[in-house]
Amino acid sequence: MNYVMGIDLGTSSVKVSVMNKEGDIVSQESSDLSVDQEQPGYSEQDPEEWVTATTVAIVNLALKDHIDLNDVEGVSFSGQMHGLVLMDKHNAVLRPAILWDDTRTTEQCKEIMDICGDDFLKITRNRPLEGFTLPKILWVKENEPKIFAQAKTFLLPKDYLRFRMTGDISMEYSDAAGTVLLDVENKTWSKEICDKLGLNIDICPKLVSSIDEVGKISEHYSKFSGMSMNTRVIAGAADNAAGAIGAGIMDESKVMISTGTSGVVLKHEDSIRDYGGKLHFFNHAIPDKYYSMGVTLAAGHSLSWLHDNFGESMSMEEFVKLAGESQVGAHGLLFTPYIVGERTPYADSKIRGSFIGVSSKNNKADFVRAVLEGVIFSYEDILKIYHEHGEKFDTVYSIGGGAKSPLWLQIQANVFNTKVSTIENEQGPGLGAAMIAAVGVKWFSDLHECADKFIKKGKSYWPEPEKADRYKELYKIYSQIYAQTKEMNHELIDFRNND
Repeated sequence: MNYVMGIDLGTSSVKVSVMNKEGDIVSQESSDLSVDQEQPGYSEQDPEEWVTATTVAIVNLALKDHIDLNDVEGVSFSGQMHGLVLMDKHNAVLRPAILWDDTRTTEQCKEIMDICGDDFLKITRNRPLEGFTLPKILWVKENEPKIFAQAKTFLLPKDYLRFRMTGDISMEYSDAAGTVLLDVENKTWSKEICDKLGLNIDICPKLVSSIDEVGKISEHYSKFSGMSMNTRVIAGAADNAAGAIGAGIMDESKVMISTGTSGVVLKHEDSIRDYGGKLHFFNHAIPDKYYSMGVTLAAGHSLSWLHDNFGESMSMEEFVKLAGESQVGAHGLLFTPYIVGERTPYADSKIRGSFIGVSSKNNKADFVRAVLEGVIFSYEDILKIYHEHGEKFDTVYSIGGGAKSPLWLQIQANVFNTKVSTIENEQGPGLGAAMIAAVGVKWFSDLHECADKFIKKGKSYWPEPEKADRYKELYKIYSQIYAQTKEMNHELIDFRNND
């Protein structure tokens, strides 16, 4: 039997999937990860935990699931984006990784724009935001100069994990674009940006394509994990790029919405587009293609927060079903999912969530319904940017937590007024990582051919005209909340900080 392995390095866990040539998941194991949030706005992880957790999952594939690891022809990766891993001349990690959801770098983002101006947007196709890697590099440079002085290079999370498995130090384009140090169109590190910000461009690692073979399992990691030294290692992709591949988003007629802790609205792009920095624009894992995306920072997290605090003994599935006892508009209750700040279309780390229209008539079902609808309205905020730029698409593919509830899927179809489809064998970025491995070891000529074999389409949901019209009216009200609560929320943040 021949297999490929997809390793999906997330924020809360790492999931390892083994697939055969038919695209069937033969086995899957996962291990949890911890996040250190020692103070508000800080989010860090120990990179060593990524290696240990991945290895535990791989060992369990052999011991518990009886997978012969010698049959794994190739392995590839998807990974949480933007996290900064600084390494010294001995390739030792200098400090804990600063993660994508860390928001300490507001001043560095301002500094980048003050120094680089509009040239930054022209080169990187993105505005500097707290989540991206470059502001984190500057933060360490300015706040931990002794540590930064020892830095020889940096990697992103899945690239560091790959380094530990192979010894290869490199970064592929879909993740490199998310550092906002990459010249996206020319696919090179930007010397201009490095020079303006006082960074030595040599800190940037070599660049490779997602489907490139970058080595084989090292002797050390083979002994550590039981994997074969003959297993070929393929570079992999940023989690959103891998998720798009795993959802079959291979042309411009489809959009992917992925609901995890955060929510992502992603569109395939055949060529360079200019969204004026309103959307992120990155190189794709598909060679010479691109993808644009917007992010809701607290999508699934908003629902988890509500469930953890008010769900009592109910399972998440039971809790979500409560929304079906309510109605469109949750009896006049609206929710904005800004509970950890927001990214798209409001790049605002100080904004906070709101329940608007609370009355004595509202019950728990209304609050659940309002959270579901509020998250979907935040996705509509992002889709609206595409509409304003003349972009057209006929299908939204929903993956992640938002694809597990038929009710939530139907609400999506009604709010978007567009067909919403699912993937039967949906595995998110992990499936995309396995597909990249399959192409990397030449099971298929390209990712399109692999998608035809590996991806199995699921159920579709169509808009219900009357409800779609009601949501159109409600969205107009929702759209006013940010502007009308921004100043109050900022004042409350300052008040809290003075406690």
